[in-house]
Amino acid sequence: MDAITRRILEIKRERGDSLLILGHHYQRHGIVDVADHVGDSFGLAKAAAEAPRARDIVFCGVRFMAESAAILCREDQKVFHPEPEAGCPMADMAPMDSVESAWATITARLDYRGRKMVPVTYMNSHAPLKGFTGAQGGLVCTSSNAGKALRWAFERGDLVLFFPDQHLGRNTAKALGIREDEMRVWYPSKPDGGLDTLEGVKMLLWNGHCPVHMKFSARDARFVKKNFPGSLVVVHPECEQELVDLADGVGSTEYIVKYVAALPEGTRVFVGTEANLVDRLKRENPKLKVEFLTRSLCPTMYMVDREKLLRTLENLEGEEPVPMPTEVREPARLALERMLSLAPNPSLQQTLAN
Repeated sequence: MDAITRRILEIKRERGDSLLILGHHYQRHGIVDVADHVGDSFGLAKAAAEAPRARDIVFCGVRFMAESAAILCREDQKVFHPEPEAGCPMADMAPMDSVESAWATITARLDYRGRKMVPVTYMNSHAPLKGFTGAQGGLVCTSSNAGKALRWAFERGDLVLFFPDQHLGRNTAKALGIREDEMRVWYPSKPDGGLDTLEGVKMLLWNGHCPVHMKFSARDARFVKKNFPGSLVVVHPECEQELVDLADGVGSTEYIVKYVAALPEGTRVFVGTEANLVDRLKRENPKLKVEFLTRSLCPTMYMVDREKLLRTLENLEGEEPVPMPTEVREPARLALERMLSLAPNPSLQQTLAN
């Protein structure tokens, strides 16, 4: 154990239950090893809000994750982010000015008359977008419960605007039986979003994506199936539809962890998600042959390291907590609470089976 790890553990002992360190699945091993909880963004935010004695929450992940914790946390809690510059490229693809402009443009169209649009935003979005969604009668979703969220939205409207990840939206909609010709991509850089007509359209998919999961392709899956007969492929639903259709398992990071852990000894499985998680799955499942579908690292997740974590822990009294203005927090919390009202859905494949 090196000096940095020893000091982090010493501070944890000194502060006891008043301190909570959260580490996302995609964090490097040194962070995960000292975290009190490891999980996906929503699970960690919920863990923070439910920790009865925790007052100082240090979230090791990207910015929107720390924001989500700040939205859900109690008034007596503060959330700190060791690297405020560690953003999420996907979340950045749906800036508020573009979203508000799109909403105004769509609802002013002649072929929108008589319709009701409900926004659904992925957890991987900035707090103002969650707030906008809550204010407009929509809700947040995760990759685990996106199917439930879409059903909720279609009970309240006949058109869903889904952002910021078009692939999660498309894969989930297809699993629910929505046809490809009933979906359109909204391009914020094009006039009218590049949309010719709303007639027959049920889903508008924001033109966003996760750069990490876009590195995996259907070609990778075909290569595995051809050259490693009997092997399995499990991927995240942020991947392109063609790859998702070929995979043996599709689901959130939590789903992937459980999927791999449940495989019989000796199974070879190729995993299509962020490299740090795949590395950890290799380490935690030595009786399996866990392989990279392709190695894909999230550079902004990598910006958080033990040195920055230690600096934050040693300066909590002087560190700036993640700001969360009331005008953003209240509608964003409403959008999250609507999601919390949904029954859990552990994977996209379970939706396919319903």
